[in-house]
Amino acid sequence: MTTDTLGILAVALAWTAPLVAIGAAFLWWQQRLSLLVSLVIMTLIPLVATLVGVFAVSGLMVTGDLRRTATVLAAVAVVTVPAALVLGRIQARRTVWERQMREQERAADQSRRELIAWVSHDLRTPLTDIKAIAESLSDAVVTDPDEVVAFARQIGLDVDRLSAMVADLFEMATINAGALHLDMEDIDLREVIDEVVGSVRSAAGRGEIDIVIDAPDTAVGITGSAHAMSRVMTNLLVNAVAHTPSGGSVRIATGIDAGGGADEIAGGSARVAWCRVDDSGAGIDSDDLPRIFEMAYRGTAARSPARTDTVPAGSGMGLAIARGLIDAHAGTITASNTGSGARFEVRLPVAGASTVARP
Repeated sequence: MTTDTLGILAVALAWTAPLVAIGAAFLWWQQRLSLLVSLVIMTLIPLVATLVGVFAVSGLMVTGDLRRTATVLAAVAVVTVPAALVLGRIQARRTVWERQMREQERAADQSRRELIAWVSHDLRTPLTDIKAIAESLSDAVVTDPDEVVAFARQIGLDVDRLSAMVADLFEMATINAGALHLDMEDIDLREVIDEVVGSVRSAAGRGEIDIVIDAPDTAVGITGSAHAMSRVMTNLLVNAVAHTPSGGSVRIATGIDAGGGADEIAGGSARVAWCRVDDSGAGIDSDDLPRIFEMAYRGTAARSPARTDTVPAGSGMGLAIARGLIDAHAGTITASNTGSGARFEVRLPVAGASTVARP
């Protein structure tokens, strides 16, 4: 390597290295810059450093070589800066998507751990009861016919509870796997509500809880699965009864909104059918609201069931199943506080609107 070459290299390094260092320090200092701006700056730094290096090697004089180099660098900048913007936008979207996926995976893992913990706890209680009763009967500890009948009845209740938990697990797995199949037809929400209230009213009566229905005279028609909507309303009504103290009331209302709230519904119908279930309990703690529809999430002590003598303790998946079924109807379900209790609201496209099931 000749002396001239070494001199040119030394001058170029002396002028370009500080410029690159300043650019890197600026990017490090301004870490809040968007990804697009950062990529543009990183693209311009070597171009500007090249121009400064050529200018320094030219003896700080504007020569023909400097003009040609500046022209070439300007052409390179015209090509590379837009490319950096496009690539930066793609990378920003990918980064956001990857972050969302990681958050969803962490939330799913947390939900699965909580589900396993809750199910293990809830399975242990009826299994322990069945084992104790079976041992008492097999050892002839209990011989009185009335006691034997009572023990047999208790075994039946525990088996029913286990069966319900297994059914909830299977239905939740079907929803999460995207394998849910619904037979869609035109149904009237008022009829679904009447049927559900009739099945729950006796249990609510044992806890001295009044159920009030507020429905219009005209049909509240939607396109959906009667079985699925019955399951949703049952879950919401049983949840409301479980969290309403003795002497309280649960109000279930339905109707159709002409216009408002259409943006919330996939399908864009201008008319939206809705159903609200209001209880007079303690309401939902603000920390529980974001997670109220997660699997096996039962919330803090503020959302513990007020009564256990009206409806049996659930598996903790009732609200998650309700959300999955409403999602399959292209609708929305939300939870909020009314000041005098909790409110769960379902909004669905009216009959004839687009109700393509989504996973």
